[in-house]
Amino acid sequence: MRIDKLLANMGYGTRKEVKKILKTGTVLVDGKPAKDPKTQVDPEKNEVVVHGEIVEYKEFIYLMLNKPKGVISATEDTEHETVVDLLAYEHAMFDPFPVGRLDKDTEGFVLLTNDGKLAHELMAPKKHVPKTYIATVRGRVSEEDISQFKQGVELDDGYVTKPAELIIDKQGEISTISLTISEGKFHQVKRMFIAVGKRVTELKRISIGPLQLDEELALGEYRELTEDEVELLRSHSS
Repeated sequence: MRIDKLLANMGYGTRKEVKKILKTGTVLVDGKPAKDPKTQVDPEKNEVVVHGEIVEYKEFIYLMLNKPKGVISATEDTEHETVVDLLAYEHAMFDPFPVGRLDKDTEGFVLLTNDGKLAHELMAPKKHVPKTYIATVRGRVSEEDISQFKQGVELDDGYVTKPAELIIDKQGEISTISLTISEGKFHQVKRMFIAVGKRVTELKRISIGPLQLDEELALGEYRELTEDEVELLRSHSS
């Protein structure tokens, strides 16, 4: 990899800004000044130092975001704020994208990464990665609904969902529930409840696979996954 590309990728500025830094002679590769932007380096083998600081190279980034309502699960949009718009430059420069999507009016856990292989594994229909939601539902959710969801629900287009685990947290004319599904059809959770004569009024995703949404993340906040969390995702998708 060219030294100017490496440093630009790691947040030391644009290619033009990096070239200016290189000219100062403060960038060292294995202890020797590297002034030529075309200098080839192997981030895994060569030690790169800028202003006395060792450059810790990473190829991929993995982020857990607590998406607020009104933000769309996309990398760019001309009308609405996207999940990528919520990221600081030091993370956005890796060009992460959301793995799957949450509806505009749904809150909760969105995973963003630039690791295409892992994203593909997590999204592959045959993997059946479970996702858990909590919801407020208008209508009395019953044991009959639990049984129906366990068998699979026929949606408005005739598709029958895979078995889902429905847990009633509070039962009444306004019910609160948690629901775990293993697929991601368009508006699936809302459509499942419509199929049994009820309506979701509030929806939040709280887990993807083995990972739970960090309770310390306020709406709109995010953090990088730990190495252990990334390994959990990898082992779950493999």
